[in-house]
Amino acid sequence: MISQFVSPYEQRKLGELDYNFPEGTNAVGRLDDHSEGLLILTTDKTLTKRLLHPEKKHRRNYIVQVEKVINEEALNKLRTGLDILVKRKGLYRTLPCEVNLIDKPKNLPERLKSFREGLPQSWLEFVLTEGKNRQIRKMCSAVRHDCKRLIRTKIENLELGDMQPGEVREIGQKELFELLLLTDDVMPVKRWNTDDAD
Repeated sequence: MISQFVSPYEQRKLGELDYNFPEGTNAVGRLDDHSEGLLILTTDKTLTKRLLHPEKKHRRNYIVQVEKVINEEALNKLRTGLDILVKRKGLYRTLPCEVNLIDKPKNLPERLKSFREGLPQSWLEFVLTEGKNRQIRKMCSAVRHDCKRLIRTKIENLELGDMQPGEVREIGQKELFELLLLTDDVMPVKRWNTDDAD
């Protein structure tokens, strides 16, 4: 499924979920069509700017499965920043981030095309404060580990928890803004580009 309600492509879209979305609902940030996890859908047109503005370094957590056993040298490169190719900008140096080796999470939803369990693999948790297009996949590729599964589990204090694929939960604006650590400060008025955040 792609993180859009309207698209020229034939992939499944958000409107196919079993939920009656209000008119004007849009995704805040995106997950590419090979990724899973937490996605915010809202009719609040200010939320995207408040959350994805370059000056707002909000934390996002991801669980990532990669091919092969990763070593400490590769982990340090991921943590300290490395060069990835970004559309329209060329080489981009990623910001320092948190990357930790973790055990395979329990109770993950099954996938139709899952990575074969018998092959060498590693599970990582990333905590990023930026979101370039396919950033984690490109970072893993830069240290020679192909990303096989990527699940966004948390945005600031808003957590995926035990939600299942396709499940929708409604949350009030006040609670949502508190969980996202957004205040009522005024955003600067200027043009900006998130470069396909997330």
